[in-house]
Amino acid sequence: MPRPSDGDAARLSRDLVAFQDRLGHVFADGSLLVRATTHASIASGSRPSNERLEFLGDRVLGLVMAEAVMARDADAAEGQLAPRFNALVRKETCAEIATAIGLGDVLRLGKSEQMTGGRRKQTLLGDGMEAVIAAIYLDAGLDAARAVVTRLWGDRVRDVKADSRDAKTTLQEWAQARGMPPPSYDVADRVGPDHAPVFRITATLDDGRFATGEATSKRAAEQAAARAMLDALGA
Repeated sequence: MPRPSDGDAARLSRDLVAFQDRLGHVFADGSLLVRATTHASIASGSRPSNERLEFLGDRVLGLVMAEAVMARDADAAEGQLAPRFNALVRKETCAEIATAIGLGDVLRLGKSEQMTGGRRKQTLLGDGMEAVIAAIYLDAGLDAARAVVTRLWGDRVRDVKADSRDAKTTLQEWAQARGMPPPSYDVADRVGPDHAPVFRITATLDDGRFATGEATSKRAAEQAAARAMLDALGA
């Protein structure tokens, strides 16, 4: 790994230096890591946010994961590769990786985001992870980004299911195959403080059958409800 110069190292706070160790990449240009961890809520004209890096990182991650799923199964058809790929690059997976390496602890957030639990928000963590991947790519190239992503995603690539479509998509396709409209998703309950809410979502089929799921975001709770419904259906 390239070592930072004294000037570059000085740009990084102690928590970002420690984060580099967890990430597995020491930045030659520390300003890239600073930018990758700067949320729009605290950005300014002299302190750009990580949004543009997020855009690039999504594409870098996509390329690395496309290579990985193809290498894992040389005989798989596109219809098999696509759901595996989608499972590995979706925002929820990026957020899980971000949580594992403590990215939330080093995100630069505005006061409002901090007060509403921004360091634990799935969207912010997923976006931040993509921005960090882009920062590595710009700092040291595709091989360096591939090495970090491959290590962090680790067994997820090996263990990704042959059919890894998200639960909502699978349930919708199940319903449509039986001439039913897509299931509806409704918030049944919301508990907990504003900075750490828990949502209970009910997924209901046109014939009245329903199942519920809980999570800290509506999107994840909908997925949990869909999975519960699929389990009940044996699908």
